[in-house]
Amino acid sequence: MNTPSPIPADRPLAASDRLNQTCFCVTLDRAALCEALEREAGDPAFCETFIRPRAHLFSNVPVFLSASAVTEMQGLVGALEATARLAAYQDAVLSWAPDIARRDHGPAGALMGYDFHLGGDGPRLIEVNTNAGGAFLNALLARAQHACCAEMEFPLAPPARAFEDAVSRMFEDEWRRQRGGGAARRIAIVDDSPEEQYLYPEFVLARRVLAERGVDAVIADAGRLRYDASRLSIDGETIDLVYNRLTDFAFDRPEHAALREAYRDGAVVVTPNPHNHALLADKRNLSLLSDPATLEAWGVEPGVRAYLSAIPRTVLVTSDQADALWKARKNLFFKPTGGHGGKAVYRGDKLTKGVWAEITRGGYVAQVLVRPSERMIRVDETPEARKMDVRLYTYDGRVLLVAARLYQGQTTNFRTPGGGFAPVFVV
Repeated sequence: MNTPSPIPADRPLAASDRLNQTCFCVTLDRAALCEALEREAGDPAFCETFIRPRAHLFSNVPVFLSASAVTEMQGLVGALEATARLAAYQDAVLSWAPDIARRDHGPAGALMGYDFHLGGDGPRLIEVNTNAGGAFLNALLARAQHACCAEMEFPLAPPARAFEDAVSRMFEDEWRRQRGGGAARRIAIVDDSPEEQYLYPEFVLARRVLAERGVDAVIADAGRLRYDASRLSIDGETIDLVYNRLTDFAFDRPEHAALREAYRDGAVVVTPNPHNHALLADKRNLSLLSDPATLEAWGVEPGVRAYLSAIPRTVLVTSDQADALWKARKNLFFKPTGGHGGKAVYRGDKLTKGVWAEITRGGYVAQVLVRPSERMIRVDETPEARKMDVRLYTYDGRVLLVAARLYQGQTTNFRTPGGGFAPVFVV
């Protein structure tokens, strides 16, 4: 397993790299952002209630990317989703999926998230997520930037309402994929204790986006859903479509029984759903997608394989490979196959014997370590480096929004001064 090369010290910096290291004058207009958020939410106290208490939700600076890097990332998304349509791939990944995930009800999966690190070898896909958070917040964030750098000769924000209109069409399409015609009358944005979730503010924004387009949308605790007489409901009101933000990807927990049974029976449209997760976001899938021999045996075209080569080599952790993986651990990153949000992940060079014993019991993948690139920021007028990753929010292989996250530590955590979501500007 080879480690991707860092940016060579003697390599001339690309414009995007130079701006990420030296441009501090493109900053977040927090007053404009609050005005936009309050307007979108229809709540003059929205910022005071939900945003100011989350001090590290938004970074003050954007991230700069080259147009070629964005093109490569878009190409990889298309290549991965094309491969996911192959019968051989589906047979392989559904063989380890839970029973509930094996039936395809039709939806493609709303707001997929493809997460990348960037280095000297270009973008590397480190993870795929079915419940990718932050898109509604990032759409407004990009429109609240103020520019003063002379180099800035490109648009600072997506066209007004373009993202929101695309999201509305996405939910309409998800409905038609399962139901064929008509429209969802009521959509539930569902999570566990949603008001306690760190990204609850975007649930409020999502509800408003749908309401503005004539859809009755509610934010619902999954445990309060009820299923009887072939009808999923909340407080007696029928739910036609669920925008699913749960991290219980197979709906295994007892409190999700109503949603599980309604989804299994096809009584409600759920997006993203267990099938979407099994097909695209189960971390074990990367062990297949990063294996050139497997892809060639499946007949994946050379051009598609070239894009997929940007997935760091990933393998399942098994007792047979434990010794070899331990020896190579300094160049590896270990992730639980059922994990999310950077929980219970470990850099190999920081592993203890006790943690390693837990990992070798199973349920982990080992991925070649791809060190994130950095964005320089100022904290109290002092330059400091922050790690960054880039997320493509997509639907059915199409990119709806590109955003970045700045952080310290092993994974993104929204607890870093100067960190948080950052808009992406293409150079």
